Amino acid sequence: MTDTRIWLDTNGQWRRFYSIRDGVGIIRLIEAGYKLAVITGSVAEDIQLRVKKLGIHYFYEGALEKETSFQDLKIKTQLSAQEMAFVGDDIFDIPLLREVGFAATVPEAVDEVKEVVAYVTACAGGMGAVREVCDVIFKYGSLSNKLLEK
Repeated sequence: MTDTRIWLDTNGQWRRFYSIRDGVGIIRLIEAGYKLAVITGSVAEDIQLRVKKLGIHYFYEGALEKETSFQDLKIKTQLSAQEMAFVGDDIFDIPLLREVGFAATVPEAVDEVKEVVAYVTACAGGMGAVREVCDVIFKYGSLSNKLLEK
């Protein structure tokens, strides 16, 4: 949801830029009945506020090892990994990217991630990439992995 840049504000809080278009894509999926989750290794007020503002259903922060959060998410949603999509950009995301039904990343992701995903967005992270993935899911739904295979 960001371009990976952070800055420290005058109150000592880390901050990030978020795309309004990404938010619209998220809201459209939620309105269509999709359940969304954020799994992040960070613990930061700006992420908490963004997740709350968008109405994202499941939020895992401080998840340095994302597999535990993902297992919990599967239990809470009663979905299999193959029924889920995941967007990640770094090596910590690879286990989940390999497990889900639809795996996507951004152009500036590390090469190891690009090798395991079905879809690389045209838009950069924090610059409409989430909206692009939301639109693909909204358009193709559960068929997205079959339609976008390498």
